[in-house]
Amino acid sequence: MTANQPFFYSPKIKIDLWAIEYINIKIKIMARLKNGINGDITGKVGNVVGAKWRDIHYIRSLPKKSNNPRTKGQVRQRSKFSVTMEFLKTITPYIRIGYKEYSTGRQTAFNAATSYNIKNATTENNDNIELDFTKVLVTRGSLITAPHIESEIVDGQLQICWDATLKENARSNDLVMLLAYNPTKKEAIYNICTAQRSHSTAQMQLPSDWNGDKIHTYISFRSADGELVSDSVCFEKNG
Repeated sequence: MTANQPFFYSPKIKIDLWAIEYINIKIKIMARLKNGINGDITGKVGNVVGAKWRDIHYIRSLPKKSNNPRTKGQVRQRSKFSVTMEFLKTITPYIRIGYKEYSTGRQTAFNAATSYNIKNATTENNDNIELDFTKVLVTRGSLITAPHIESEIVDGQLQICWDATLKENARSNDLVMLLAYNPTKKEAIYNICTAQRSHSTAQMQLPSDWNGDKIHTYISFRSADGELVSDSVCFEKNG
């Protein structure tokens, strides 16, 4: 796949990028002290567990058993998490670029995207949790977007145009990112470098079997050095 070819995700592809085979070996291990008594704790001591995440060492107590582990609030939150993850997992590489500005030592870009969209893009309709794709941000950052963006699908091709007038921190060589998502088929196609801001237009061919389906399309801009990215802009179209 070249840099100008779009990436296509489909749940029909029998490759699970997130599944890791493992062997469960039961070994009784007490907690360990690294570097002596003043070192970091790893493992379990009584009801306390020492662990490490992204170079951060911490201890936590073991969770207590809940008498009501599935309250209405918990079910709602789990549903929000589930519908958000169902979408974001189809565009993981895109999210890593799109939320780079929010990737810190304490959270990943994917975690930042999950948190934002759970809080801002999930809706409740008759106790059903859904994702409002018009409120979803597939990229989020400090780079200014473009004014007067228009989108249409012609003969199975996504076509987007915009005003290339430079304002604030926009640069003519900013790269254009396009993404299209089909909620019916739960498939996504995207291109992280389809044009430059100065071109004023960009295109991306959609799968032929998307014809007639409702499609959510997004455009974003990112700086040529990849350090800055804009908030995404969403359009809802029929294929």
